[in-house]
Amino acid sequence: MHVRVGDSILALALATGARSLFVVGTGKNVGKTVAMRAMYDACLAREILPALTSIGRDGEAVDAGDAQAKPRLFLRPGTIVATARDVLPRSPASEMLALSTLRTAAGTLVYARVRHAAHYELVGPPTASGIREAVATLGSLAPYVIVDGAIDRIAALAGGEDAIVVACGASASNTLDETVADVRALVARLCVPKLERGNDALRIEGALTPSIAAELIRAGERRSVVVADPTKIALAGHAALHALERLDLRCERPLNVVAVTVASIGRDRSFEPARLLRDVAAATGVPTFDVYAASAA
Repeated sequence: MHVRVGDSILALALATGARSLFVVGTGKNVGKTVAMRAMYDACLAREILPALTSIGRDGEAVDAGDAQAKPRLFLRPGTIVATARDVLPRSPASEMLALSTLRTAAGTLVYARVRHAAHYELVGPPTASGIREAVATLGSLAPYVIVDGAIDRIAALAGGEDAIVVACGASASNTLDETVADVRALVARLCVPKLERGNDALRIEGALTPSIAAELIRAGERRSVVVADPTKIALAGHAALHALERLDLRCERPLNVVAVTVASIGRDRSFEPARLLRDVAAATGVPTFDVYAASAA
């Protein structure tokens, strides 16, 4: 099924009423930036001039770790970015809107408006509190905010009302089955439901760690185990799935996962695209899109 993937995902995100969207991944090089770029283009097609930032660094020409080519971000006039001042293009010039007190890995964070179409790098705050501050500021400057996120920093999702897109792909796992299991675990963790009134509950202060989860499972805990939000579940992969199967995990403030994207070609391996798309959709129960093949399941 050939679809306009960026617009389809954006429609799901807009339907939630959220004014910001985070793209998080199961690992590196799983298509987060490509998905972000597709939704950015969809915003422009709807005549929405969005604001963009990143948890980390995105849009650079080559990966600093392995010198491999990376997806670029070609931004149109009117787009607002939060990025490190030192990575702004020297030419053509951007309009500086504000200088932040926040720091990034590449220097001081600035807010700028694109005046001439060009390739941009996004280097955002590395902390959860920093990215929340940046998103709030961007939200005052633009009608919609898109954040290229990172799975090791999902704490930035806490306290927000963002729509969330989860990206997975061949680069992050050795086999197709591992890719499916990893994204299933992440989506299940992020989609932990809200505690219903009247349920007998055990509230966890702080994070639900592997040791706490193991102790509750050994004790045969039957009450709802409640955390503040899904980012407080400090479990991943099989450990997360095991806890979700054995415990009635709930949260006070649920998150909002609207879609999953897949990338069947990685740096060292590739999977059969149609099977990956189908299996991920079946495992997560979330609308799933192949941004590269423009297909959906």
